[in-house]
Formats: sequence, structure tokens, C-alpha cells
Amino acid sequence: MYLSLATTHRPATDLGFLLHKNPVRLHETALTFGKAFLFYPEVSVERCEAALVLDVDPIELVRGKGRADGLLDQYVNDRPYAASSFLSVALGRVLGTAMAGNSRERPDLAATALPLEAAVTPVSGGEALIRGLFEPLGWNVSVDVLPADYATLRLSGTARLQALLNHLYVLIPVLDNDKHYWVGEDEVTKLLKRGEGWLETHPARETIVGRYLKHRRGLARQALERLVPETEKEADGRDERLTREDAIEIPLRLNDQRLEAVVEALRAARARKIADLGCGEGKLLQRLLRERWIESLVGVDASTLSLDRAQRRLKLDLASGPSLGRVRLLHGALTYRDKRWEEADAAALVEVIEHLDSDRLPALEQIVFGIARPKTAVVTTPNADYNVLFPNLPPGELRHPDHRFEWTRAQFHGWAEEVGRAHGYGLAFGEIGSRHEAFGAPTQMAVFSREAA
Repeated sequence: MYLSLATTHRPATDLGFLLHKNPVRLHETALTFGKAFLFYPEVSVERCEAALVLDVDPIELVRGKGRADGLLDQYVNDRPYAASSFLSVALGRVLGTAMAGNSRERPDLAATALPLEAAVTPVSGGEALIRGLFEPLGWNVSVDVLPADYATLRLSGTARLQALLNHLYVLIPVLDNDKHYWVGEDEVTKLLKRGEGWLETHPARETIVGRYLKHRRGLARQALERLVPETEKEADGRDERLTREDAIEIPLRLNDQRLEAVVEALRAARARKIADLGCGEGKLLQRLLRERWIESLVGVDASTLSLDRAQRRLKLDLASGPSLGRVRLLHGALTYRDKRWEEADAAALVEVIEHLDSDRLPALEQIVFGIARPKTAVVTTPNADYNVLFPNLPPGELRHPDHRFEWTRAQFHGWAEEVGRAHGYGLAFGEIGSRHEAFGAPTQMAVFSREAA
């Protein structure tokens, strides 16, 4: 496996000071599973490149396992060759000082964002995952496809060298989805250390944490709670909503009416590419799949559990499921930019906004209406005025314990109108469910339509 790091900073030869490796020498490091070699294929004032080559001994990988069964599989596999946790270990051993952001000779340069390039080969995981991991971090990503489902990953951008090394250290094992050693609590500490300053805001942080920690749920939960304490609470709340909130609303068949109203609004807007933001278990996506006028669908949610259920509901892993590429499920948070769904011409936020703390709502507004700017956005939320009519909802309580708020019609109209004015959207309001003369309908809806420039 091969990793190269390069810069065009002038003088580019300063890369040697940042990596703490003299460009005129071959640097060799012994590892328990082989050897790592670092050398410089290009050294000039204009451009300097360092290459780390890892020579893994396949015999050492199986030595001492004491197993006769599957012996051929132990020796014949891609572990010695495809970029994986072996490469991360080598990074830590060979470039540990650079990963810490230290440079005795060039301390100012170590703290400066530089033009950087990196290439890693071969990597696995697929182009969609590769882009989903590195593009939100600001890297320009190119993927050169290789035989046998491998690829060469190329990154370019401007950042501190320490940031690039830490991104690679964490995300290379995530692409491989395995680690060659036992994962314990010390790996949580390493992950949080190397992910400090970027992992907590990454839209795919749950995927990163889960794959880095070999899907050990207890460790993943611990890491997520330390990264973003509210993440697990929000995800758990969205799943709990299926029991308590449905128990309140099922007698009205409100969920079915809500989905039909949203589909009709999207049909009227002539939407072709639709993003279901906060898609949960995929009920709206399942309903939209029946519509032939829709070209593509994207579902985004912060809960990996909900996305797993959505995948099963939509039969994405079955031959009988939707045609290839028509539906994508993405793990992400709606309060952080995610370019993967920004091409949608319509967005749906069905019973989503009330699950956000009020101080995080402006971030969602900016991401959806200020940056992505779909032509149409459909937002539904409970009507708090109607709550007094639910016989099994105690006075003053919200329909679900994870709701941070439930707005009256006046509050919802005020919020929507302010968002529309700020971002250039026209508005149409609607009500979903049987309407009470005094308290309105149980669900309220706003359809935002972007005005022509």
C-alpha cells in the first residue's frame, strides 16, 4: 500500500521539516507486521513529494493463530496490499510528530494552511463512500477506479499538514471497514484525539465512528456521546416517536394524510429530484417510489438505525427493489452542509424541525434555504393549537418527549415568513387532517417556492 504527500508551497522543500524526515535519505521503520519506507520521489523548490510505502509480511499476519481451518483464506487475502488500519499504524509510527502538529525548525509553518496533495492506493469502499468521507472536510476528491473494486484516492486542498494526516489516519480504516487488531476503549481515545475539531461536525460521523470501532455498539455509543452529547438522544427519540406519537395520531390516520399531502405538494411543484431530509425509516420515500415522474430520491438522516430500517423497507439490497441509482440513503446531520444532496430541486422536511433545539434551527435554515436552495421545500410540523383535542395527551405536554417545541399556527407562520423573506422564497400554507373551527388541523404545512432572480 502506498501513500504520497506533496506541497507546492515555496520553498516546497520545507516539507522535510514538517515531516521530520530528511529528503535526501531513505527512512525505514520496522513494524510488527512488516516494514515502512519513506522517501522523496520529487524534491524541488516548486514541488516536494514524500511517499510512504508499507510492506506487510503476510506470514506475520497469520503466525501464531493456531488454526488449521481456512488456512488458504488466512494467506490469500487483500490485507497485506489494500490501504487499511495497517497504514494508519504506520502513519502514527513514522509521522507521529507531524500528526501532532509540531515542527521545531518551522513551528509557524506547521500552524499554517498550505497547498497540499495526497494520494492513497489501493483503497476500497466505493466512490460514494470516499466522497462522503473526504468532501465534507473541504478536500477536492478524485477517484481513479482500479480492477477488483479498488481505487486510487487523490486529495487536494489547502489545510494544515496535521489536519490532512489526521483525516487520513481516521478515514483510511473507515474505508476498509475493519481493523487488524483488537478494538478497546483506548481506540475511542485515539479516535477522539485524531478527530478533534472536525469529527464532531462531520455529516457522516456515526458511520465513521461505527466503522472505525469495528461496529462495537457500546464503544461507538460512548464515542458519539463524548463527541456530540445530543446525537444519541436525538436518534433514540426519533425511533421512540414510532410508538408514543403514533399512538396519539393513529386514530386520525394522520401519518397517511401527511404523506399524501406532501406528495401532492411535490407533484404540483413538478419536482424531479427530491431530498427527504430527516427521512427516518423511509415511509415518505416508499410512497414517492410509486410516482413515475420522480427521477431520483435521496434520504438523509442522523440515525444509522433508522437508515438500516429504511434500506430494508425500500428493498435496496434486493433485486426486486428500485432501479439502480434511483434512491440513495445518506447518513448526515441537517445542521451541517452536505453537498451530496444539494442537487435536489425539492426538499421535504416532514415532522423534523420540532426535533431541533431552537439555537440549532438557524443552522438548518441556512443549510437548506441559504446554501442548498432547492426550488421547492415542503415543511410539516405539529399544530400546537390542536393538542387540546387529543384525549390521551395530558394538558401542556408535547406529542413526543423528543420534541423541543411545538408551534401554534401563528408561530409557524411567523417563522416561515421570516425564512422566506431572508432567502427569497414565496409561501403557501396548508393544513393536514380534519380541521377544527377554533384550533385548526392537527398538522400544519408550508410550501416554500424560490422566487425567480
